[in-house]
Amino acid sequence: MKRIIYILLGSLCVGLGTVGVFVPGLPTTPFMLAASWLFYRSSPRLRAWLLSSWLGVYIRDYEKNKGVTPKVKFMAIIMMVGMSCLSVTFFIEKICVKVIVSVACLIGVIVVGFFVPTVKTPKQ
Repeated sequence: MKRIIYILLGSLCVGLGTVGVFVPGLPTTPFMLAASWLFYRSSPRLRAWLLSSWLGVYIRDYEKNKGVTPKVKFMAIIMMVGMSCLSVTFFIEKICVKVIVSVACLIGVIVVGFFVPTVKTPKQ
Protein backbone atom coordinates (compact mmCIF):
# COMPACT_ATOMS: atom_id res chain seq x y z
CA MET A 1 0.00 0.00 0.00
CA LYS A 2 2.85 2.39 0.88
CA ARG A 3 4.46 1.68 -2.49
CA ILE A 4 1.27 2.66 -4.36
CA ILE A 5 0.93 5.87 -2.34
CA TYR A 6 4.55 6.79 -3.10
CA ILE A 7 4.02 6.13 -6.81
CA LEU A 8 0.88 8.30 -6.82
CA LEU A 9 2.58 11.11 -4.91
CA GLY A 10 5.65 10.86 -7.17
CA SER A 11 3.46 11.08 -10.24
CA LEU A 12 1.69 14.12 -8.77
CA CYS A 13 5.09 15.74 -8.14
CA VAL A 14 6.18 15.07 -11.73
CA GLY A 15 2.94 16.67 -12.94
CA LEU A 16 3.38 19.74 -10.72
CA GLY A 17 7.05 20.03 -11.70
CA THR A 18 6.13 19.86 -15.38
CA VAL A 19 3.50 22.55 -14.89
CA GLY A 20 6.19 24.58 -13.10
CA VAL A 21 8.24 24.64 -16.29
CA PHE A 22 5.47 26.61 -17.99
CA VAL A 23 3.76 28.50 -15.16
CA PRO A 24 5.67 31.53 -13.96
CA GLY A 25 6.61 31.46 -10.31
CA LEU A 26 5.91 27.76 -9.73
CA PRO A 27 9.22 26.02 -8.98
CA THR A 28 10.11 22.83 -10.84
CA THR A 29 13.15 21.62 -8.91
CA PRO A 30 11.59 20.81 -5.52
CA PHE A 31 8.79 18.80 -7.15
CA MET A 32 11.19 16.81 -9.32
CA LEU A 33 13.48 16.10 -6.37
CA ALA A 34 10.51 14.92 -4.33
CA ALA A 35 9.39 12.72 -7.24
CA SER A 36 12.88 11.24 -7.48
CA TRP A 37 12.87 10.41 -3.76
CA LEU A 38 9.36 8.94 -3.90
CA PHE A 39 10.19 6.83 -6.95
CA TYR A 40 13.45 5.72 -5.29
CA ARG A 41 11.38 4.35 -2.41
CA SER A 42 8.72 2.74 -4.60
CA SER A 43 9.68 2.02 -8.20
CA PRO A 44 13.19 1.71 -9.63
CA ARG A 45 11.72 1.71 -13.13
CA LEU A 46 9.90 5.04 -12.65
CA ARG A 47 13.00 6.57 -11.07
CA ALA A 48 15.13 5.41 -14.00
CA TRP A 49 12.55 6.93 -16.36
CA LEU A 50 12.67 10.24 -14.47
CA LEU A 51 16.48 10.30 -14.44
CA SER A 52 16.60 9.60 -18.18
CA SER A 53 14.21 12.48 -18.93
CA TRP A 54 15.43 15.92 -20.00
CA LEU A 55 15.38 17.02 -16.33
CA GLY A 56 17.39 14.00 -15.22
CA VAL A 57 20.76 15.73 -15.56
CA TYR A 58 19.71 18.36 -12.99
CA ILE A 59 18.41 15.72 -10.58
CA ARG A 60 21.59 13.65 -10.91
CA ASP A 61 23.77 16.75 -10.36
CA TYR A 62 21.72 17.71 -7.30
CA GLU A 63 21.97 14.22 -5.82
CA LYS A 64 25.69 13.94 -6.54
CA ASN A 65 26.54 17.37 -5.11
CA LYS A 66 23.84 17.48 -2.39
CA GLY A 67 22.77 20.89 -3.69
CA VAL A 68 23.02 23.36 -6.56
CA THR A 69 25.68 25.90 -7.42
CA PRO A 70 25.05 29.58 -6.72
CA LYS A 71 24.89 30.16 -10.49
CA VAL A 72 22.10 27.60 -10.95
CA LYS A 73 20.21 29.01 -7.97
CA PHE A 74 20.62 32.58 -9.27
CA MET A 75 19.43 31.61 -12.76
CA ALA A 76 16.41 29.77 -11.37
CA ILE A 77 15.39 32.78 -9.30
CA ILE A 78 15.96 35.21 -12.18
CA MET A 79 13.87 33.05 -14.52
CA MET A 80 11.02 32.75 -12.00
CA VAL A 81 10.95 36.47 -11.26
CA GLY A 82 11.44 37.47 -14.90
CA MET A 83 8.69 35.26 -16.27
CA SER A 84 6.34 36.22 -13.45
CA CYS A 85 6.93 39.93 -14.07
CA LEU A 86 6.36 39.50 -17.81
CA SER A 87 3.18 37.55 -17.21
CA VAL A 88 1.78 39.93 -14.62
CA THR A 89 2.67 43.00 -16.69
CA PHE A 90 1.69 41.95 -20.21
CA PHE A 91 -0.39 38.78 -20.27
CA ILE A 92 -2.62 38.62 -17.20
CA GLU A 93 -5.58 40.98 -16.93
CA LYS A 94 -7.42 39.89 -13.78
CA ILE A 95 -6.07 41.28 -10.54
CA CYS A 96 -6.76 38.06 -8.59
CA VAL A 97 -4.70 36.03 -11.08
CA LYS A 98 -1.89 38.59 -10.91
CA VAL A 99 -1.87 38.19 -7.13
CA ILE A 100 -1.84 34.38 -7.37
CA VAL A 101 1.08 34.40 -9.83
CA SER A 102 2.96 36.94 -7.69
CA VAL A 103 2.45 34.88 -4.51
CA ALA A 104 3.48 31.68 -6.32
CA CYS A 105 6.63 33.46 -7.51
CA LEU A 106 7.41 34.66 -4.01
CA ILE A 107 6.98 31.13 -2.63
CA GLY A 108 9.19 29.77 -5.42
CA VAL A 109 11.92 32.32 -4.68
CA ILE A 110 11.77 31.52 -0.95
CA VAL A 111 11.95 27.76 -1.58
CA VAL A 112 14.85 28.00 -4.03
CA GLY A 113 16.66 30.74 -2.12
CA PHE A 114 16.42 29.31 1.39
CA PHE A 115 15.52 25.61 1.23
CA VAL A 116 17.46 24.29 -1.77
CA PRO A 117 21.03 23.67 -0.53
CA THR A 118 23.87 25.61 -2.15
CA VAL A 119 27.26 24.04 -2.92
CA LYS A 120 30.32 26.13 -3.69
CA THR A 121 32.17 23.62 -5.83
CA PRO A 122 30.40 20.74 -7.57
CA LYS A 123 31.93 17.26 -7.52
CA GLN A 124 33.39 16.10 -10.82
